[in-house]
Amino acid sequence: MRLKTNFTTARVSCECIDQFVFLQVEHGDHDNKSLLRFGALWQAHFSHDSLLVYSTGRSPKMFADLRGEVPLLTPAIAVLSCGTEIFYGDSMTEDDAWVDNINKGWSRAAVEEVANEMNLKYQCDSEQRPHKVSFHVRKEEAKYVIPSLREKLLAKGLDIKLIYSGGLDLDVLPRSAGKGQALRYLLNKLKAEGCVPQQTLVCGDSGNDQELFSVDNVFGVIVANAQDELLQWHANQVGDKSHIFVSTEKCAAGIIEAMKHFNLQPNVSPRDCNVPLSVHCRRIPKADPGAVAREVVEYLLLTEQWLRGDIDASEAAFRRLKFSLDKNSNRICARGIIDNPHEEIESLRNQHGSQKGKNFRIWADRVRSIKLSDDSWLVRFDKWERSDCVNLHLVQMLNGRVCSLVLFYKPMKNFRMEFAGN
Repeated sequence: MRLKTNFTTARVSCECIDQFVFLQVEHGDHDNKSLLRFGALWQAHFSHDSLLVYSTGRSPKMFADLRGEVPLLTPAIAVLSCGTEIFYGDSMTEDDAWVDNINKGWSRAAVEEVANEMNLKYQCDSEQRPHKVSFHVRKEEAKYVIPSLREKLLAKGLDIKLIYSGGLDLDVLPRSAGKGQALRYLLNKLKAEGCVPQQTLVCGDSGNDQELFSVDNVFGVIVANAQDELLQWHANQVGDKSHIFVSTEKCAAGIIEAMKHFNLQPNVSPRDCNVPLSVHCRRIPKADPGAVAREVVEYLLLTEQWLRGDIDASEAAFRRLKFSLDKNSNRICARGIIDNPHEEIESLRNQHGSQKGKNFRIWADRVRSIKLSDDSWLVRFDKWERSDCVNLHLVQMLNGRVCSLVLFYKPMKNFRMEFAGN
């Protein structure tokens, strides 16, 4: 089942969705191995027909900062500020209908008035949002502060909810907002467009994720590095909890573990297996957007492994790299320079192991393809690199921002990729 989407506006337009992954932005994956494993799995097998959604308590500013620090893929949808803001696509277009929906019974000024009377300590300015007022309340004070604050706000006629997480963070939201409500809203929106996902997986690690697991017809995973408040909530639940999996792996590795537990296929990351070097393994019966994406992911992963010295310096590796690129292809750079990408591959010969021992990684983001004819595909993707002591940055591959390739395919033959420009 394949997906065609347009997220340039708040209106979701699609034919059919295979997977819907509501991914909690998690903490503790300091070397980013888990995120890279998940990212490779998603780009290679799911990005062409599924939706990736990030859900986080972070504000748009803090979310943007996070994306500059860790290798997060570009999501189809970002649910920010504890489920009070929903954004779509690369352009981060806000869903105005969601804003109108959560406006009912809400007054930020009234919340601030009560908070000031109680001398509550506000979080930083960036975390104060139109429909979220956030405070720091110590755990030992929370059992007194929260009931008192709730009572005072309800007395003012406000329809609100209070979410306490991490033993410190207290958020006041409209009752109609929150991560769980945002997920229900998105699922209903997709249903109205005639594209109900076959499976939905939600992932969480803190107290403000609890309501995600109460949404009907979804799988859930509580990752191993989850905070005690979420684990305790799960332990206190009665009845059938088979739809919630408590993983033994931390962060995004726990998500992959949950995919295996719930038998969501495929569930093996390209980073967890060797890229086949034999070109004879590249013969496949048909080409589709998924096969195209996998070819891009494997090409970049093999380049990374060569530079890190994770594979032997062999002609087989070079044959595999060149195999994906048509020998007559041209590379058109942003500055107008035209050359053959095979020359760039040849330049890697004396760079084998140059990044050995370093936290050097290469990955693809926003892999998307268009079928041009029965035997060719136009592919565009962003190539990212990260190494020690260097901030995350988008590599100007081909001296341009985006890679464009044409992949040629003939039945029972091999892919050929041609750099097509920009």
